[in-house]
Amino acid sequence: MNIYKAKIEDLAIVKAIAHSAINAVYPHYYPLGAVEFFLAHHSDEHILRDIEKGIVFLLKDDNENTVGTVTVAENEMTRLFVLPQYHGKGYGGRLIRFAEEKIAEKYDTVKLDASLPAKSIYLKKGYSFVSYHSIDCGSGDKLCYDEMTKRV
Repeated sequence: MNIYKAKIEDLAIVKAIAHSAINAVYPHYYPLGAVEFFLAHHSDEHILRDIEKGIVFLLKDDNENTVGTVTVAENEMTRLFVLPQYHGKGYGGRLIRFAEEKIAEKYDTVKLDASLPAKSIYLKKGYSFVSYHSIDCGSGDKLCYDEMTKRV
């Protein structure tokens, strides 16, 4: 496995990974308005801004397939997604460890916003609940998530 910093030309693959994972998983946990909010949040503009800051990373498997992505913004881990066909193979865990190691270079605590499908994974990895949040997505739909932290 190889993790490397995304370049501008990687924008399409970062977006494809995020949107594939959101479309495959989130409809089982969230109403349509929240899924659409997630998709819009992971837009070309937002991803490109983070790539230009040098904080987006991609994971390739041993066959050089790009399978996942994570963004590390100061002490916050965001936009961690793995392509659906690679779920359950340890790639998400590898991205989490990478982000934690990167953050530990300058900080002693990792922060993240955990979506409903990811919360149990983060709890198993030693993260603690800090607070609950809800965003109104219109049409009565809500996007619910938990802020979590872990000392590293």
